Amino acid sequence: MPTMADLSLRVTVPLCSFRRGTAREFLETDRVPPPSTVYGFLLSLIGEWDRNRYSGTGLAIAMLGKPAVSKVIRTTWRYKKAQLGAGLGCNRTPDYQEVLSGLDFSVWIAQGELAENVHHALSQKGVRIEREGALCLGESRNLVDEVQLNPVWEGKTAEWLTPDKGGKISLPIWVDHVGGKGTRALSFSLVPGPLACPESDSPLWIRIAP
Repeated sequence: MPTMADLSLRVTVPLCSFRRGTAREFLETDRVPPPSTVYGFLLSLIGEWDRNRYSGTGLAIAMLGKPAVSKVIRTTWRYKKAQLGAGLGCNRTPDYQEVLSGLDFSVWIAQGELAENVHHALSQKGVRIEREGALCLGESRNLVDEVQLNPVWEGKTAEWLTPDKGGKISLPIWVDHVGGKGTRALSFSLVPGPLACPESDSPLWIRIAP
């Protein structure tokens, strides 16, 4: 039986989008789920409301394939005229948005209370999990299709999300939803490598903390 240090998940999401913070009229999406979003997904998985409870947990994320990228047009609401109701007249506008299809990734959770609770939630029958709505990865429409506990990784490779000061991928590791002052982001690169639990001192571990 895998130890808690070896706890890993395989997560598949049929359709999702991770809007970039700088996106405006054209709502671009990151090609990789942000670590802050993956952390929020894990909290939802076990029914935890306090996101500070497991602050400092280390996550290691690897992409198991490249999701397809599509562009769709949707109606977005905005505030232009107070006299009009929400979403009426010039208070709505069409915007283009990128979406990902067939997202497939793995996440390792460093040994600790969060790993233990995730393992308990997925391995024990009859565990009652209370959450608002379905299990999602980020926005409520990003419905998770499947979560596998400790799949067999032997002989497989993937692209690891690796902290890299010169990397071209900028992703939040902690989001401040009030004002944004406390939001923290890091630069990353995707580095090919074998799928196995990283060593405790590996740079692949991403510490989730404000």
